[in-house]
Amino acid sequence: MLCLKFFINNIEAGCDEAGRGCLAGPVTAASVILPLHFKNSLLNDSKQLTEKTREKLRIIIENKAISYAVTHIEPNEIDEINILNASIKAMQECVVKLNPKPSAVIIDGNAPFIPKRGIIKKGVKIFSEEEIRFLSTIPNASIIKGDGKYLSIAAASVLAKTYRDEYMNRIHEEFPMYNWKKNKGYPTQEHREAIKKYGVTKYHRMSFRLLPEQLSLDL
Repeated sequence: MLCLKFFINNIEAGCDEAGRGCLAGPVTAASVILPLHFKNSLLNDSKQLTEKTREKLRIIIENKAISYAVTHIEPNEIDEINILNASIKAMQECVVKLNPKPSAVIIDGNAPFIPKRGIIKKGVKIFSEEEIRFLSTIPNASIIKGDGKYLSIAAASVLAKTYRDEYMNRIHEEFPMYNWKKNKGYPTQEHREAIKKYGVTKYHRMSFRLLPEQLSLDL
C-alpha cells in the first residue's frame, strides 16, 4: 500500500464511495488527506475488513488525517442525475470541503473524476464558479482497485462505508421491515421480498429496478 507517492511533492486526496449498487439509501463518498508518513497495517479496502476493524480504523483515520470529508447523495438526487453522476458528484463535493485543499486527487475505479460533459451543475449542491475552476484544474487519476493500492483511497473507503452503514442503521429504525440494518439497502432476496410486500419508501431509488421483471409493484 502506498501513501502520497502517486503525485510526488503534492498533497494527495484519496476518494472512494459506498452504496452505488444499493436499492435504497444514499450513495456515500469520502475524501481523505493522510500525513506523508502515515502507516497502518490494518488499513485496506473496506470490503476486505470486518465491521469491527472498520469502526476501529474510522477513529484512527479521523484522528490522524490532515483533512477528511464525507458526503451523502440522497435517492431523489440519484434518480435525477443517475447513480454514476451521483457517485462522482459526491466525491467532488468531498474534495471541495477539504481544508487544506489538495493539489491532486486519486479515486477508486475507472470512472473519471471529471465527466466528459464537465462538472454537474444540477442537484442539491450547486458548485460555485470558484469550486468549478478548482475541480476542473486539479490533477487527478482513477485507479482500478485503488482502495487496495493507496492508503488515502483505502482510508476514504473505510469512512464512506462506515458513515453509510451508520445512516442505514438509523433509517432501519424508521422502516425495520426492510432489515436495512443487515442488508444496508443492497438487493438481497430478503430486501426485494419486503419491497414486494410493503411497497417503496422515500429512501428507495425509483430509477433502479427494485424487483425482478416477473414481479411488479402496485404504485
